[in-house]
Amino acid sequence: MTNTYATLSHTFSRFFESEKSSGILLILCTILSLTIANSVLGPAYQDFWHAKIAGLSIEHWTNDALMAVFFLFVGLELERELYNGELSNFRNALLPVFAAAGGIFLPASIHFALNAGIPTQAGTGIPMATDIAFALGVLALLGNRVPASLKVFLTALAVIDDLGAIIVIAIFYTTKLSILYLLAALAVFGVLVILNRLLRVMSLVPYLLGGVLMWFLMLKSGVHATIAGVLLAFAIPFSSKAEDEASPSHRLEHLLLKPAAFLILPIFALANTGIVIGSGWQHELLSTNSLGIIGGLVLGKPLGIVLVSLIAVLVGMCRLPNDLKWSHVIGAGLLGGIGFTMSIFITNLAFAGEPNLVNGSKMAILAASLIAGVLGYFWLKLFGRQVIS
Repeated sequence: MTNTYATLSHTFSRFFESEKSSGILLILCTILSLTIANSVLGPAYQDFWHAKIAGLSIEHWTNDALMAVFFLFVGLELERELYNGELSNFRNALLPVFAAAGGIFLPASIHFALNAGIPTQAGTGIPMATDIAFALGVLALLGNRVPASLKVFLTALAVIDDLGAIIVIAIFYTTKLSILYLLAALAVFGVLVILNRLLRVMSLVPYLLGGVLMWFLMLKSGVHATIAGVLLAFAIPFSSKAEDEASPSHRLEHLLLKPAAFLILPIFALANTGIVIGSGWQHELLSTNSLGIIGGLVLGKPLGIVLVSLIAVLVGMCRLPNDLKWSHVIGAGLLGGIGFTMSIFITNLAFAGEPNLVNGSKMAILAASLIAGVLGYFWLKLFGRQVIS
């Protein structure tokens, strides 16, 4: 890779600053939610999120509707990276792709090894994904101690992680499938692609209206409705010219940047981290499910990311950017263990209807994310500028 890998575009810099602030806000929302849930207001707090609006609870609307908008934003990020970002150059893309693959499969393997053949096996996907906002928030605290290319590497890794998690959700966490509704949703997607590729419609209005219809049909199909957000992102016209602010995709990404970071994710945190910490919480953290989650995030993530990256570099398939050292890759691997948003999201799907398992899994996610964040921060603070051969 060349030195251009370390050059941060205006769009990426804006995205990085937003994610940094969002990470701090997520921490505050999580602390607030935990505090309220374990106070005298706890029952009323839980009742609020379970209150029904138009047949769905507020928590359900948050996890299915608001998060569909978040996944639309993630899809737009991924599209930008594929067209104009680091993933647009094949050799530049290979390192974070290999790193993400290792960071997906090894954590899942650790959880599966501990839970194979028992009901908690369904949680295998929980330690797979990295939380972009939290990871970049921790990285931002280090300022100039880390090179610019590490920010790009970690972002690309986390985006690919999210894509992997989305695929896992679509394949493994679909319970009841309605082929009719699914085909109808895909038909709407096909119409939107035709509007883009053949008719060259550049207005956002038909895409957004079609996206709402596709979301409803996907919800009815049994496939998680948030997948509609990702499909919509790739149906919206995108310009191959970097920093083209006239592109509908670029305009929508810019429009969603702050709502995704400062509204959707904080609401998601408030809705999903109201964990009641009972007297036996220490024992729950020693269950095979919790150990699989903690082991997957704290150990599996850094080991998978570093080992697969090292193998890819040694066999000559890719190489490190000029200013990126193995100490930085190890630090990125440790920060990759911050699961949070996607991990909690998959927990809700894996253990739907089993509140004790959901509660215990969320506690394990919070513990693992805290450990990973602290380890990653201090590792990069101590060794971020040193070469580890």
